[in-house]
Amino acid sequence: MYGLTIFPIKDVADIKTGDSLAEIIYVGIKKQNMDLCNEDIIVITQKIVSKSEGKLINLRTITPSEFAKQIAAKANKDPRHIEVILQQSKRIVRMDHNILICETKHGFICANAGVDASNLNDSETVAILPENPDLSAEKLRGKLLELSNTDINLAVIITDTWGRPWREGQVNNAIGVAGMRSLVDYRGKQDTAGQTLQATMIAVADELASAAELVMGKIERIPIVLIRGYKFASAGNTGKDLIRSASTDMFR
Repeated sequence: MYGLTIFPIKDVADIKTGDSLAEIIYVGIKKQNMDLCNEDIIVITQKIVSKSEGKLINLRTITPSEFAKQIAAKANKDPRHIEVILQQSKRIVRMDHNILICETKHGFICANAGVDASNLNDSETVAILPENPDLSAEKLRGKLLELSNTDINLAVIITDTWGRPWREGQVNNAIGVAGMRSLVDYRGKQDTAGQTLQATMIAVADELASAAELVMGKIERIPIVLIRGYKFASAGNTGKDLIRSASTDMFR
């Protein structure tokens, strides 16, 4: 039997484009008199990954389309912000209650295509999602292993905060995963009553992302945590595998 421990990595400076996020994470861990250990999981908010990768858009450079202006007028929002949302969307899933639910170019279904203006110093700037969150997670993982000079099993999860159909409130979800299985498949195994499980797959990366948010918070300025105690499989699927395929999507 084991339990989880979630350590906040505190006093992280404001991330700027070009900053080495891996070095910032590693230094932050060392400052807390800790070392990376086998089966540690680093959980990072999408916002600081986007900042370090330069995924920031200055709204002063955006000319909104007529469609964006129409949506903005109804929603009482900045048409330039709406235009960025449209540019980051593969399709609009739903427009209602002044909210845009979009499918991003990655295949994520979320509000505003993940375009976010929170926790940015310039009110005329918005952040967009990393171009390839799984690749971003893998690069961070590789650099952290290089900095620590070890070959331990290390996982990295990049998270974003999304709402949920049929449930109030938002939770952290994994959008990028490296070094661990994002899904644990119980299909074909027997439950405690001896019944063969037919459909159970647990989205463990999402569960870990949500657990991390309890320490991160939304306004505490803790964008990085270290989770210790979860014994993960070191190979397998990634964040992309958490996206439900169109063939099994009952609501598409």
